[in-house]
Amino acid sequence: MIKTHWHRTVETLTLPFLLALLLAGGFMVFTAWDHSHWWANREDYGFGWLVPAFVAYVVHDRWSRITAQIEACAAPDSPRVRGWQSWLLNFIMYSAMLGGALMFLLGAFYRAGAGPSHPGSWALSLGTGAIVLTLLWVNAPDTPAAKPVGSLFADARVQLAMLFVFPALVWLVSAPMVSVIENQLSLFLLNQVMTVVFFTFDSLGLPLQQEGNVLVLPPLADGTPNRVGVEQACSGIRSLTGCLFAGSFLAAVFLDKLWKKTALVAAAMVFAFLTNLLRSLFLTSWAYNFGHEAIEGMVHDLAGYSVLGLTVVGLLLLLPLFQIEWSFGSEDDREVPE
Repeated sequence: MIKTHWHRTVETLTLPFLLALLLAGGFMVFTAWDHSHWWANREDYGFGWLVPAFVAYVVHDRWSRITAQIEACAAPDSPRVRGWQSWLLNFIMYSAMLGGALMFLLGAFYRAGAGPSHPGSWALSLGTGAIVLTLLWVNAPDTPAAKPVGSLFADARVQLAMLFVFPALVWLVSAPMVSVIENQLSLFLLNQVMTVVFFTFDSLGLPLQQEGNVLVLPPLADGTPNRVGVEQACSGIRSLTGCLFAGSFLAAVFLDKLWKKTALVAAAMVFAFLTNLLRSLFLTSWAYNFGHEAIEGMVHDLAGYSVLGLTVVGLLLLLPLFQIEWSFGSEDDREVPE
């Protein structure tokens, strides 16, 4: 059985598509090498060491579907868009390929000249994603007699490329964003955390003052000032990226339709925000009762890890709901795996 499956795989893979797979793997290996700097030096991106293993698992898990889709691309009456839609698809794909190549070169030059940097890693991630998807689309097998279809997503080559969306784009969440975006997002989340914590304690009648990003709590029994500084790292940006990665992986492995995947990833971000609020309320309450020094070290770290753990548990509990075959939707609601 193993031999038969191996021979079938070898016969299915055309030489251009096999070379495209190998080249795509090379781009991802280079990007992983660049991102490893952040995985090793920034605790909030330590989950990045799991990314290559998860990418390999997703490709292995979908391999039978990949080979089946390759055969569907080469079969007679294989679905293809025609007319202006074909021109539109070609324009999108070749523009993405050119843009991805330019972004990858920009990131590579940035890496060579300035070493690891946020803009360089972001450019490499974006360039790799665009190159991998368009490269596989371009090298998909041709068909002797195409069957016209009216939707871009119904094109067999697009469906083949969409099987690699998670392996191609997950690198965008495995390294820091551009500093300007990350700082603005951190400040926004920080303001939300401070507002909710202050409002909650004020509503409960517990005296609390806010001075910028510092919460002034009542002095301890011995008169020691009790002030808690909420840093940008505690705003939730760390938990947001980790939970986004977890939600994307679960969506890629367990769900089939695009709207379900999008909804689960959105749920991961909502869970990350809510659990981080609970974490901030817990740490503030702990400091309120035992002093600000009591939340340092193990208590602070365990509360941080609990955010990711609670989010994963919440997403796992949501999966059965998303796996229900809902009756609404059009006939064009096709499987678009990522």
